[in-house]
Amino acid sequence: MHQIAADSKEVEAVLGLIQRAFASMDGRIFPPSSMHRLTVHDVSQQARDGEVWAIGEPVVACVFMMPRVDSLYIGKLAVDGAARGRGHARALVKQAEARARALGLERLELMTRVELRENHRVFEKLGFEKTGESAHEGFEQATSFTFAKWL
Repeated sequence: MHQIAADSKEVEAVLGLIQRAFASMDGRIFPPSSMHRLTVHDVSQQARDGEVWAIGEPVVACVFMMPRVDSLYIGKLAVDGAARGRGHARALVKQAEARARALGLERLELMTRVELRENHRVFEKLGFEKTGESAHEGFEQATSFTFAKWL
């Protein structure tokens, strides 16, 4: 596992992985994933402002981390389809736990779409619990769930 630098050539690989891994959401979630607006510049900016961690060369799994006042937010957790079932998501969450502790934070937080029940189950198996829900602008019903894991 390694941290991606903002000027790394791997930034493009991370973007490609996210696009492939999140493609299965197309037609399943509404509104569409923010992944469609994500650019190489955005991934580089995330690496500057927060952290981007990856597994493999070439990259087969990744996660974004962003410290907040009381938690470490993790996003864009992605594992290549051919690399699933090998513990990569678990390893990335363990890395997030270590980073949160190093930053003096006691909780991980993430958001996942309401429709992605398989993701809810994965995060629950990793020790997260649902703590809230929210709606995208213009929606009356919840479109996302918030999950947290206390360390």
